[in-house]
Amino acid sequence: MAGSVVAVAVAGAEGGRTDINPAQLYYQAFLVAPEPMAEADDSYLGSKAGRSERLPERFDKIFAGYDTQFKLVREAARASAPCDWGIDMSAGPATLLPHLARAKGVAIAARFRARWELEHERQADARDDLLASFALARNVPRDGTLISTLVQMAIEAIDCCTVAEHFGQFTPETLQELAQGMDALPSRRTVAGCVATERALFEDWLLKKIETLQKANPGNDAKVMEAIHEMLPSAEEPGQIETNVWERLTRAAGGTSEGVRRLVADRQSYDAKLAAVLALPYGEFEGQMQQFKAEVEQSGNPLVGLSLPAWEKARRRELKILVYLAEVRAAVEYKLHGEAGLQTVADPCGQGAFAFRRFVFEGMDRGFELRSASKTLGNEGALIFVEKEGAPVRVNGPRVGEAIAE
Repeated sequence: MAGSVVAVAVAGAEGGRTDINPAQLYYQAFLVAPEPMAEADDSYLGSKAGRSERLPERFDKIFAGYDTQFKLVREAARASAPCDWGIDMSAGPATLLPHLARAKGVAIAARFRARWELEHERQADARDDLLASFALARNVPRDGTLISTLVQMAIEAIDCCTVAEHFGQFTPETLQELAQGMDALPSRRTVAGCVATERALFEDWLLKKIETLQKANPGNDAKVMEAIHEMLPSAEEPGQIETNVWERLTRAAGGTSEGVRRLVADRQSYDAKLAAVLALPYGEFEGQMQQFKAEVEQSGNPLVGLSLPAWEKARRRELKILVYLAEVRAAVEYKLHGEAGLQTVADPCGQGAFAFRRFVFEGMDRGFELRSASKTLGNEGALIFVEKEGAPVRVNGPRVGEAIAE
């Protein structure tokens, strides 16, 4: 629930209902979103000039166009009711999740709004919009699907980078309130926690489909197998399906639908171990995942490893986001309490605090960098907190610390 999400952020808000399903408010927010920004304006925001200059006056009107949407997004963050997106999962892998792209769009708009608000000395509004975006990230994956959880991570990454890019423009008081609001956010959906939902969406769904097909086509197993073949491409991420998966599957199943049904049921026996491996901390995950992959390879069941690359990639993505969230928290503690504060926040992929160094760009001290000890993440485990204005730089990613071209 998002009820106590940001007591700080909403302290001055007008009273109103907090028992409304947040998803209902989010859907309303999506409906009142302004028309997409003109291509020229959007391009300007991402350009070198657009990142280093104060926003032109024409953006005042663009900013105001998002006011109604963010009023609703803030209200959703204050809601005490559980967030239920009302998604019918009976379609299995074909289940539609149309709200995900709109939710990410809110985070992108929050990035622009926070910048405009800070330039206009509206600290509280920048804080509230960012916390409302963080709250949306936590509410997005309430359906328990992996794709929704990946969108949660994407929004969190955008929000963390927004804080880092404009770190020096926040007052210490606002940073403290921002940190308090982040601490009060609802719990995150984990990758490991998605295994049960994905099992229902694929294995349970497929078992029911096979049983229905068998009953509808007694004595015609060839037709059942043909129907199963047609269903499989939509059952998993297309990029994860090997070109010869059907041939391997039919061989392992003995060429029968009953054999396929047994293989699907056998895959379920691996789900608990998969979830346990995905829940392991950084220091144990890599080794245990390699052992699990070897076990899967030896299983002889081509369905078991079908989605394993996607799970492994998602867990690594999750570790990166956990690092970003902790780095934002550590940066705030450093700003408020210096070195002693920095040491109070642990690196999720290390044995202590984050590595710290001043960030000097083109001969000028522009801020500081926090970096995780994770060798797997490399540059992806670093975040630069910009304290002084100047030429725009990449605050995260493989090219962190590099200048942003025209």
